[in-house]
Amino acid sequence: MNIHYTARQTQLTSDIKEYCERRLAALERLLGFVTEVDMILSQEKNRQKAEIHVKAKGAGLVVIEESHDILNSLHLAFDALEKKIKKEREKYREKKRRGSRERKSYALPAIEAGESEKRVIRADYYSAKPMTFEEALLQFDLKKKEVFVFRMSGTEKWTVLFRRKDGNYGCVQPE
Repeated sequence: MNIHYTARQTQLTSDIKEYCERRLAALERLLGFVTEVDMILSQEKNRQKAEIHVKAKGAGLVVIEESHDILNSLHLAFDALEKKIKKEREKYREKKRRGSRERKSYALPAIEAGESEKRVIRADYYSAKPMTFEEALLQFDLKKKEVFVFRMSGTEKWTVLFRRKDGNYGCVQPE
């Protein structure tokens, strides 16, 4: 793990470095493989600000805390970072659990799926203007749908054009 310290308008003491390394060692056990940590300590008027940027395998975390004392700011920042790491790990675990539950729900028998309420889904795969059979075939191929409804030119009756499983086309014309 690489730790980069940056002190802006403040002094970086050995106590601060020791504290940071001790807390990061504890957090590394929680987080796993940490590649890089940027510690940015700054002072603005009477505020002491601590920023921690953690770059780990798969994610990056940023925590910013400020108070009147630099050690207090670091303590708050490390606590917030620990809380964030635990939250991310829990989200990851829940996501994995939820994924297995969803796969199991698809494996239910088809009987239960048939008993569920049927829905009607409205689709606009039709042409209101009259057209010839060849024009309808061309439109049908362009839209790449399974069914196309159009009005036959000359008779003005609705005609259904559909794609068969063998790759050919089917046509239904009402009498």
